[in-house]
Amino acid sequence: MLKPPLSGWQRTSIIVLLSAGMLAACSEEPEQKQQGMKVPVNVVTVEPTATEVTVDLPGRVEAIKDAQIRARVNGIVTDIKFEQGGNVKQGQSLFTIDPAPYQAVLDGARAQLLQAEADAKSARLLAQRYGRLVKDNAVSRQEYDNAQAAAAQAEAAIAAAKAAVQSAQIDLGYTEVVAPIDGRIGKSYVTEGALVSATQATQLALVQQLDQVYVDITRSTTQVMQLRKALESGVLEQTADGSAKVEVLLEDGTKYPESGKLLFSGVTVDPATGQVSLRAVFPNDDQILLPGMYVRVRLGQGIDRKAMLVPQQAVQRSPDGSSTLMLVKDGKVAATPVTVGPLLDNKWLITDGLSAGDVVIVAGFQKIRPGAPVEPIPWNPDQPTGAAGGQQANASGKAPTKNSNAPASANGESSN
Repeated sequence: MLKPPLSGWQRTSIIVLLSAGMLAACSEEPEQKQQGMKVPVNVVTVEPTATEVTVDLPGRVEAIKDAQIRARVNGIVTDIKFEQGGNVKQGQSLFTIDPAPYQAVLDGARAQLLQAEADAKSARLLAQRYGRLVKDNAVSRQEYDNAQAAAAQAEAAIAAAKAAVQSAQIDLGYTEVVAPIDGRIGKSYVTEGALVSATQATQLALVQQLDQVYVDITRSTTQVMQLRKALESGVLEQTADGSAKVEVLLEDGTKYPESGKLLFSGVTVDPATGQVSLRAVFPNDDQILLPGMYVRVRLGQGIDRKAMLVPQQAVQRSPDGSSTLMLVKDGKVAATPVTVGPLLDNKWLITDGLSAGDVVIVAGFQKIRPGAPVEPIPWNPDQPTGAAGGQQANASGKAPTKNSNAPASANGESSN
């Protein structure tokens, strides 16, 4: 008896099932081979190294001296005598305020002094004359006393007139505004013909001394306590001279060529921020550092004789902020959580979770996972692509070169 012909959808279903079975059979053997292959990875072997530990902190540049040029008398600015943005010397004339009114006051004070001196001379002569006459009872004692008092008042008037002359001379001198310090002067805040006032303390310009500059630094109390504990426990050692090395990193990441000196560390904590203030001084002959500039300050902490350093790219960060290293143990990948310290010359300082002799994977993370078999290859820091060369060599089936299985040390050299 003939079977009825298959419908279209039945034929299609049979074809799909047959195709899937054939694909599974074809891919089974390569998949098994792939599971047995060792993925090449670049590694370093970590060894304790004596390292100077530093920390990068935010800082701001301040002028070592900062003089605001202000008017000390009222008047009209008649002359501006400096080049804006140039260097000035202490005592150099910068502005002239119309001196005519103050010259007139000085002349009047001098005239008052002459009059007071003339009055005093007359009063002295009268007192002397009455002194002789009172002995002969030619004048009364009261008249003599009055003459003596008038002479004394005349002497006081001379002193007052001299003070008025001195005050007028000072005011006249203030019409010539001079630089109080050596330094670089900025722009002029007034123009010729502007009315300036001493009562409002009108600022005319700003002079800043820039051959040396301060860098003000802030640091959290947590960091201060951690440093103190590390020094007390012996984890860190102070440098031979006990001084702190201070360097500046500019905004573009380059290092400032001159080293600085830490002047002091604050003894109080800012209650608003919980920060401690520090100040360092740097030579600035080329005036690269300018007031107001934000920089990164690299502050020396001490020497760690057993520092564990790994290349920067070896540390894996998780979304929750924790850090992990991929190690090679018994030929397989093992993920190890670690505690990361500061970054020192493109290497992370590992403070916890790493032991001497551990083999750390540096490159080749794309094709590995925990538990996967790997082929460790010494890391060459001069190769920008990490394990690419080793991966290609092993993928082609060629045997690795001599010592290719020996892990590299943390500084890129072979452990052999």
